[in-house]
Amino acid sequence: MSRRVVRQSKFRHVFGQAAKADQAYEDIRVSKVTWDSSFCAVNPKFLAIIVEAGGGGAFIVLPLAKTGRVDKNFPLVTGHTAPVLDIDWCPHNDNVIASASDDTTIMVWQIPDYTPVRNITEPIITLEGHSKRVGILSWHPTARNVLLSAGGDNVIIIWNVGTGEVLLSLDDMHPDVIHSVCWNSNGSLLATTCKDKTLRIIDPRKGQVVAERFAAHEGMRPMRAVFTRQGHIFTTGFTRMSQRELGLWDPNNFEEPVALQEMDTSNGVLLPFYDPDSSIVYLCGKGDSSIRYFEITDEPPFVHYLNTFSSKEPQRGMGFMPKRGLDVSKCEIARFYKLHERKCEPIIMTVPRKSDLFQDDLYPDTPGPEPALEADEWLSGQDAEPVLISLRDGYVPPKHRELRVTKRNILDVRPPSGPRRSQSASDAPLSVRSDLAPPSRVYTSPYRPMPDTASSVLRAPAAAHPGDAAGGDQGPSRAGAGPGAAHHGFGEHAVRAGGRHGLARRAGGQGRAGRTVSALSRLLVRSSGPRLSGLGPGAGLGRELRPSRESWTNGASRRLASVWRPPGCVPHLGLGRSWPWEARGDEASAMVLHGEAGFPLSPSQGRGSA
Repeated sequence: MSRRVVRQSKFRHVFGQAAKADQAYEDIRVSKVTWDSSFCAVNPKFLAIIVEAGGGGAFIVLPLAKTGRVDKNFPLVTGHTAPVLDIDWCPHNDNVIASASDDTTIMVWQIPDYTPVRNITEPIITLEGHSKRVGILSWHPTARNVLLSAGGDNVIIIWNVGTGEVLLSLDDMHPDVIHSVCWNSNGSLLATTCKDKTLRIIDPRKGQVVAERFAAHEGMRPMRAVFTRQGHIFTTGFTRMSQRELGLWDPNNFEEPVALQEMDTSNGVLLPFYDPDSSIVYLCGKGDSSIRYFEITDEPPFVHYLNTFSSKEPQRGMGFMPKRGLDVSKCEIARFYKLHERKCEPIIMTVPRKSDLFQDDLYPDTPGPEPALEADEWLSGQDAEPVLISLRDGYVPPKHRELRVTKRNILDVRPPSGPRRSQSASDAPLSVRSDLAPPSRVYTSPYRPMPDTASSVLRAPAAAHPGDAAGGDQGPSRAGAGPGAAHHGFGEHAVRAGGRHGLARRAGGQGRAGRTVSALSRLLVRSSGPRLSGLGPGAGLGRELRPSRESWTNGASRRLASVWRPPGCVPHLGLGRSWPWEARGDEASAMVLHGEAGFPLSPSQGRGSA
């Protein structure tokens, strides 16, 4: 009498459990693009989700600890001009993520550890080489800064993100749309599936197909393929009757499958997520409400069904946490981030154990964040297995590391260390008259103070205004709105030289500030005497003098100064924010209090000649 023996496996009792409601991420508008990608990427620090965005493509990046309801104004990562189709975190830098879009470009982003105050719009680098939309991204598992992209132009491009250059381009290997691309464990081979129903094993550095299998799954629906730890290839696809099925193949013998199993009838494409440490593959179908998981072994039937996690709501996408981001104290062997229509829900896979000690059999050494090779070493033909780390003491993410781009003429912008300050009008560049001939030399005289009467008047910063121009009256001042109704605060006043009355005085409000500025303008006319006789109507001095609130309330007086400019010279722009002037002889120059330069006018340039 034969007795049935139950297969021994430490993963037979793995069960899935959804996280509590307060640990989910709610109020997220998940993208509705019809593309068979996971729409979600996660690492031990961040969760990234492709979301709906008007006027282009965007995705949101959340710290893992930021659970609960997400503010509708939370900053997004925007920069693509068409919907984002795929995103993928760099395995060697938890702050770097790549995005592929329908606009034919790939962008690589540096995500800061702090929460930004505005949308991130400037990528580290933009990779342009595809002629149609890019829908697949995959980082090299062992080489630093090596990124693979596949587009609708049936081309696979391998990039060196550190330089922005194309390392390899596989142009003539796929006659139709590419459905999936996967690296093996050391990054020496690629497994690709195509719309022509062919499964290919490619050596990208030699540029040749090592092995291929036509009609691994006979259905016309998309097929997926991943490498296993034993070197086999696990595939998901459809039969002729539109039944979903899975298969296991040996690349050395593609004639017959190692295993082939039919599953169910559904339209959703099965996305396989493979864990090489436990040799478990999880199958998540888009539109399904369940996750099936199988263990792959060397014993027949080679693919062993374990269990199914079921929930009520269908999934629109799925993110898979790397092993180093799991909680080893709770015997957690996998964690998924299930996308609903308006939220993201973590699902935890656990092996039941009574002991609280570290379980060596569940957590062998796993690939860490350090690369084993540089891009040039891999391209030259070297191969290396991933650098492994132990999870016995848990995993602590390393500090923020910047991705450095060394290619010339590429904007290498780093994330700001804090909120940026707004640019003031005093930071504006100088406006220079085009009708003045360029001088042959620049001469500066010592910085000489004005009379003591003027030293008690605070210098006021200039402010940009459409009516501010050299020469003539360009319209009423903004400060003339009424008593005390100043743009920058109470008592704003404007002084312009070169209006209809020579050094004209305008007071846009009432108060001590206005009287002080008016007195200053009269002082300039009296102190200059006949030396300013060459200034006529239309001899503009640049912008109006518009004091800001800070200028009149800081309580510290700043000294005004003048500089002598010989004929044929231009102002020296190294004196800080202001360039005072004093006229000598028959030539007169304008004195500017803040942010503008003055220019010489001879006596012949009279009324209306500026």
